[in-house]
Amino acid sequence: MVNSRYSSLSRSELAVLVPELLLCGHLIDRSGMAHAIGAFGREGMTEVAIEEWRLASPVYTRRMQRALGITGDGVDVIFKGFQLDIGAPPQFMDFRYRVQDHDHGEFHLDHCGALADVEPMGEAYVVGMCHDIEDPTFDATALATNPYAQVRPVHRPPRQPADRKPVCAWTVTIDKDHEPFVPSADALVLNESAAARVELGGIDTEDEGRADYSGPLLNDIRFDDFSRSALIRIADEVCLQHHLLTLGFRRALAARTDAARALDIARKQFTGIAGLTSERLRNALKLGDDPASLAKVLRLHPALNPAAYVAAEVSSETYGGERVVELRLDRDCGACTDGAWPELLDADHLEPLNALVRGVNPRFRAEVRVAGDRALTIEIGLAATPFPEASEVAITRFSTGAAFDFTDRGASLPLIVL
Repeated sequence: MVNSRYSSLSRSELAVLVPELLLCGHLIDRSGMAHAIGAFGREGMTEVAIEEWRLASPVYTRRMQRALGITGDGVDVIFKGFQLDIGAPPQFMDFRYRVQDHDHGEFHLDHCGALADVEPMGEAYVVGMCHDIEDPTFDATALATNPYAQVRPVHRPPRQPADRKPVCAWTVTIDKDHEPFVPSADALVLNESAAARVELGGIDTEDEGRADYSGPLLNDIRFDDFSRSALIRIADEVCLQHHLLTLGFRRALAARTDAARALDIARKQFTGIAGLTSERLRNALKLGDDPASLAKVLRLHPALNPAAYVAAEVSSETYGGERVVELRLDRDCGACTDGAWPELLDADHLEPLNALVRGVNPRFRAEVRVAGDRALTIEIGLAATPFPEASEVAITRFSTGAAFDFTDRGASLPLIVL
């Protein structure tokens, strides 16, 4: 079994990293959907968003449950899944939960970063997100835990009045009288992906801190309560969420346009989120803008993780007195077999990687050293002058999540069943 690249980090560094990975996973759509709108219009974009989340979220929800010992099929288990989902990054999507019993619960959002992004675009986009997309995708995530679960709105945007708080409220009900959900064959396609089946490292129960998320549902997850090995596993699982969402996105594109256009949109999505993510990781971990910092960001970036899924090697060497970073991508890995982000890089298409490295320093430049059928080796050095920000990154930066700051909310408290 391949060791995790996150094993290089301390427990405190991992506690900072994990919410960043959750938030950046959520922002994937701020990159991808802008280009989907351009290709398919607002209604087509909505269809793409529904399909990608419907395909991806049940797969990664079950993976996270298994990883953290989350058992059962009640409302509280559904809510635990939400708390560890890139669809609901902590604080940016501020879910507040209430559990009545095994079969009944409620949640509302005190703050919704996604709504803050969409409201300026007009009511049609708000309805598209808060009605058309959320109805099937909330259910898809809940049904991964219980086929009799239904998520239904109490109220939701468009907000009336315009500053209404909470911004939305929902009930979750499990009822054996409901028609049980039976997924269609196409909805199960990602179950056979390498991302769904890859085996990751176990959690050392002797480590200091929480080794799992058994026990009661907490009002907030405080990541520094988890052990170091548990945080490593969570980080790797969240990276797989990124890749699974992208695989769902690529399938939705392929169903709507020709192969060349779908590939171009997928690369634009990758470019936008790659640059913003590396910038946030650099800032969160208080790194510099030098080659050593770049090497660390590359090793931690979700596009190149988990190590058991993405075969990549990062090294730093000196050539002609200049310190450069070398990245070697091996095509013989699950990520490339699936068609996840690393498969989008080749000798003629380094745009996503250039955006990624320039999130650390706008002077970095990626150049191909060796391009073969089995591997791609890229050298990254400093140019004399900075490059302009890629338009795809600028589009993604439109989100309020680009500059979002996490705060310390204190101790996590168990939610009592009423």
